[in-house]
Amino acid sequence: MAITLTERAARQIRQQLERRGKGVALRLGVKKSGCSGFAYSFDYADEVQEDDQLFESHDAQVVVQRDQLSFIDGSEIDFIQEGLNSSFKFRNPNIDNTCGCGESFSLKT
Repeated sequence: MAITLTERAARQIRQQLERRGKGVALRLGVKKSGCSGFAYSFDYADEVQEDDQLFESHDAQVVVQRDQLSFIDGSEIDFIQEGLNSSFKFRNPNIDNTCGCGESFSLKT
């Protein structure tokens, strides 16, 4: 199982944690939401918990609860800026379909 970060995403994670003044990683998750079924969730991880899996790329760390790994295994996370908007962008091989606005997705069965 693997989750990788581009250099831009890793830099953004490091900057956010530095601004916050604490934390060891970005916590990624998946929650039921939106018109397609699932959406990504983001939070700070102040510690790696027993049921977490830790991933590291370009000196930045991401944690995911092990029971959610199947939703995002194999994903590459990038950070993009388009005009005034910026966000993390997933390249997730487990996605079957996304909604029109791009906020939610359904998984391959």
